[in-house]
Amino acid sequence: MADKHLRATFDEDADLYDRARPGYPTALFDALGSLAKIGPGARVVEIGPGTGQATQPLAARGSHVVAVELGAHLARVLQRKVAGMPVDVVVSTFEDWPPPIEPFDTFAAFTAWHWLDPAVRAAKAAAILRPGGALATVTTFHVLGGSEAFFSKVQECYERWDPATPPDVRLLSDDDIPPALDEVDRSELFEPAIRRRYRQNITYTTATYLNTLATYSGHRALDPARRQGLFECVARLIDDEYGGEITKAYLYELRVAHTTTRP
Repeated sequence: MADKHLRATFDEDADLYDRARPGYPTALFDALGSLAKIGPGARVVEIGPGTGQATQPLAARGSHVVAVELGAHLARVLQRKVAGMPVDVVVSTFEDWPPPIEPFDTFAAFTAWHWLDPAVRAAKAAAILRPGGALATVTTFHVLGGSEAFFSKVQECYERWDPATPPDVRLLSDDDIPPALDEVDRSELFEPAIRRRYRQNITYTTATYLNTLATYSGHRALDPARRQGLFECVARLIDDEYGGEITKAYLYELRVAHTTTRP
């Protein structure tokens, strides 16, 4: 399973997480709504919702969402944001969460599936879905595009300040990113998955980009002095060579796998 300490770092500053983390493209939700039949009356469980980057769009389609979030601070922000919407917020890890008896129509995890225990996640997801229900995961990739020269040059900052940075890190094009395959794609519990990909470019000022970096688990886990040195190096690069603004390209892979029909 992914490092428990790392996956808990998101809860350290929930308000910053809420301000800095981007949402997902509208087209992705349109496709998910069609593939998983998300709409009025549908029951959706979302694992790892953070502060609602996907929860609100899901609920806005009329679905009843049970949002299971392990971070108590993140959950409080989420609860405030979804007040009046058909959303129940539960504070728990996915692994320890006791699901209700009534099955769900859709299991959703947006940039959170990789934090769940691979030994239990697929089987537990299938068990809480109705026959023919949908497992929907979204994987986020950082890809070529936007201020490409910046993302090449900024590796010098990482190589200096983050000892875990491998040499010659480079971003890949969309076509060079392989599908995010795992045990779901090999499981007899699910039909073959349908995949869709979506791009999104986001422009950041120096301050908003540093805020976004400060929500990443690997950055938060750095020694404070190293993190400060890294952020100062990144800020100087953006301010001195890019006029205080850069654009980052994101690629989102939506995977929808329906459970096999059970008697």
